[in-house]
Amino acid sequence: MANTDVRAAGVADRDLIVRLAFGSMAAQTLRAAVRLGVVELMGDTPRRAADVAGDAGAEPQSMTRLLRALTGLGLLREHAPGTFSVTPAGALLDPGRPDSLTSFVRMFTEPAIIRAWEHLDGSIRTGEVAFDAVFGTDFFSHLAQHPGLSADFNAAMSQAVSEAAAALPYAFDFDRFTTVTDVGGGDGTLLAGVLAAHPGLTGTVFDTAQGLAEAPKTLARHGVEERCSLIAGDFFRSVPEGSDLYMMKSVLHDWTDDQAVTILSHCREVLPAGGLVLIVEPVLPEVVDTGAEADVTDGGVTYLSDLNMLVNLGGRERTRRDFEEVCHRAGLSLTSVTPLADAAPFSLIEAVAGTRKGR
Repeated sequence: MANTDVRAAGVADRDLIVRLAFGSMAAQTLRAAVRLGVVELMGDTPRRAADVAGDAGAEPQSMTRLLRALTGLGLLREHAPGTFSVTPAGALLDPGRPDSLTSFVRMFTEPAIIRAWEHLDGSIRTGEVAFDAVFGTDFFSHLAQHPGLSADFNAAMSQAVSEAAAALPYAFDFDRFTTVTDVGGGDGTLLAGVLAAHPGLTGTVFDTAQGLAEAPKTLARHGVEERCSLIAGDFFRSVPEGSDLYMMKSVLHDWTDDQAVTILSHCREVLPAGGLVLIVEPVLPEVVDTGAEADVTDGGVTYLSDLNMLVNLGGRERTRRDFEEVCHRAGLSLTSVTPLADAAPFSLIEAVAGTRKGR
């Protein structure tokens, strides 16, 4: 290899490290933009930074610097010195859009989330959850003690599920079932999407009372409130009986393997003949593939999510083999794993009644 090629490779490698090191700064830039309502204030036409600053109650030069940083991140476009417009990606920071990600940004740049990440090295050494040590309680208990943060979390989860809610109803044969329970279904966004697309189906959203707080509004907005009931409870104790399909999205990754087995076991206990458990989560490959044809194309976000589970919750992202193991321990047999088209990196994991491990 020529010296120029070596130098080019070295520069590219250095650029990668620099970009990664600046990652937390990029996240806080997003947070500032959301808190200041920058995209909402800019609207659909190019605007001068000074005008945006005036509407936001901000200092003009500082606002210009923020808008240029957002431009560098691909969220705005600068047409002339100090005049900017919003890109399609940046428009997702407008809280008025149905596909907005503002609550998602607020939650994942929230100091309560970030503080535990400062102790990632300690969690790696010990395997312990950093959040519990930092705050003196577990993540969900902390949410229960802080209603405002809990509301932000619920809104963020609703925004995070919207893509899957649009894709799932057409990616799975729901019509062979009569009623579905969404275990840990939060505000009902996912189940509402399913019921709206399948008029012959009825359903139940099962979550804590805190998690269900916004569900009535969601179901009413989709016009499915008469076909869906809400049940508050604790899936570590039981899940409601009466459905032939039990669905859960982004639930198991919050918990340890033993806790995941408990949740799945409760589903198994009420599963009727011919019933199914449908798990919607990322499925990590057995070996990380970073090639051009890699299955994981989210820039490593799923692996960062895995570390987030470690430091904040104690859960984990799982491979197919991992899912097979927890399902088997719960008395379920994993029958298929299918990537969820248009909602990467999620997959549909199907499990039916089987034999518990050791029996």
